[in-house]
Amino acid sequence: MRIVVTRPRVEGERTATALRECGHEVLVTPLMRIESMTADLGGAWSGVIVTSANAANAIRDNSSCNVLMKLPLFAVGRRSAEAARESGFKDALSADGGVRDLLQLIGTRRPDRNTPLLYLAGEDRAADLIGELSARGIAAEMRVVYRAVALPFPPALKDALEAGIVDAVMHFSRRAADSYVAGAKMAGVAAPALAVRHLCLSSQVAEPLADASRVDIASRPDEAALIELLQAPTA
Repeated sequence: MRIVVTRPRVEGERTATALRECGHEVLVTPLMRIESMTADLGGAWSGVIVTSANAANAIRDNSSCNVLMKLPLFAVGRRSAEAARESGFKDALSADGGVRDLLQLIGTRRPDRNTPLLYLAGEDRAADLIGELSARGIAAEMRVVYRAVALPFPPALKDALEAGIVDAVMHFSRRAADSYVAGAKMAGVAAPALAVRHLCLSSQVAEPLADASRVDIASRPDEAALIELLQAPTA
């Protein structure tokens, strides 16, 4: 199949590699880029929480990074845990799922129940993780360490949609899906953009694609599950 991947360049190229190994043709057309943000991460923390691979990457130059790397890290999925390890975190645990799985992991595995956890977050968030933790009696504080900046609708994507050579588009975030729909309208290719098959990481990610002809939701919120959707019948 001919697949479009719209996530940021680094993540998009990694996804493209996995897709090409499965025999697919891939067009990587980022609709946003990730920027690190300055944040004061000092304090007494019992552990670190991340819900994206971007979080650990964003704090590599922070003055508190070396201290934080000595703490246990709780990641929502395998990729975010891998990124944390690549950044220097030695004790990175993966919930292998969504926010509910992460909450369960933190509830059972956090080592110090008297000292708050530090949540390294993005500027745009799909869930109120701090509120969910508070409801469970778990103290945590959030620091915003990265943001996603929208990019113009890529000419290569416009041309591919107009030529009818796209079989499916992968969406990893609601904001990316929003950018795809809005950008397609501005580029004058809304009809072909919505006529192709859309593969979404979650039902929330899929919400901006309500007018699309076909939307499929991954069984798990991870890249592998999204790629598995390509095996489903296209009719």
